[in-house]
Amino acid sequence: MSRIASGRMTHSYEGELVIFHIGMQINRWWRPDLWVPVFGAMPRMLRELSADPDSGLLGFHLLLGEGGPTVIQYWSSVEKLYAYASVSSHEHRPAWTRFNRMARKAPGAVGIWHETFVVDRAESMYVSTKPRGLAKATQLVEVGRATHQARDRLAAGRTTRRPPHPTAEPAPAPAPAA
Repeated sequence: MSRIASGRMTHSYEGELVIFHIGMQINRWWRPDLWVPVFGAMPRMLRELSADPDSGLLGFHLLLGEGGPTVIQYWSSVEKLYAYASVSSHEHRPAWTRFNRMARKAPGAVGIWHETFVVDRAESMYVSTKPRGLAKATQLVEVGRATHQARDRLAAGRTTRRPPHPTAEPAPAPAPAA
């Protein structure tokens, strides 16, 4: 069990940071035969990822809300996230195949959604809480004088610069000085 970190804390992380939201929407509650298998797939994936320190998963947080569960995941790179999703010997690919098969037989019974964010900067504040969110997935550090205000933490919270994605258009050359 995590202990409460007293005082004003923030997170610290160097490198690429990816935040991945994934959720399930239960549209037919009266059909547990359709949604229970989908619901049960995520814990197996999270166990598999958590057991492999090289998976790229830094941490996660489960939320229960309107329509069904949501998992917020923190990843060390988008490449590792995509690699996990595509390997047929891992839990995700067979679960995705099963979901698609079920969705064709019972359209609209269960929905799946996800969002991926590659983070350039992040700011956080934790006062007298257990580590959660970014602090649980990265490193929890005390707020210092230089990062007392949110805008200072956001300015200091830059992750290491990454080169542009290979498919990105190159930036236009600056106009010559007159």
